[in-house]
Amino acid sequence: MQVTASAVSLTVDDVAASAVFLTTHFGYEEVMSAEGFVSLHRDDDAMDVVLLRRGIEVLPEGFRDQHAAGLIIALVVTDLAAEEARLRAEGVPITMPLREEPWGERLFQVTDPNGVVVQLVEWVTPSGENPPR
Repeated sequence: MQVTASAVSLTVDDVAASAVFLTTHFGYEEVMSAEGFVSLHRDDDAMDVVLLRRGIEVLPEGFRDQHAAGLIIALVVTDLAAEEARLRAEGVPITMPLREEPWGERLFQVTDPNGVVVQLVEWVTPSGENPPR
């Protein structure tokens, strides 16, 4: 198998609100859209994001009323502190402040208007260890 692209598909109440959040603050571009559907892409290694309106018939019947929950869109970035400062300057509320975990992960989180968590991550090398990939 050869994977040529990847995407995460999220079911939300307000597709436009999440699309604007990701395009405005995270550099995604809308590549396709229709009633209740938007596909977003970046030109780097980030995963594509597909947003589907809750209740849309393209979803299997048992999943139509579910809402994206319990997941995090994690983006590994360089210069995490600069990204946090940029997002604060843009008025994006930081829902988990910048922190560093003992295993070498530095991160902070923001939350979009539909409750989707976006986590920005930068790996630092704990003393004596190689950074994860």
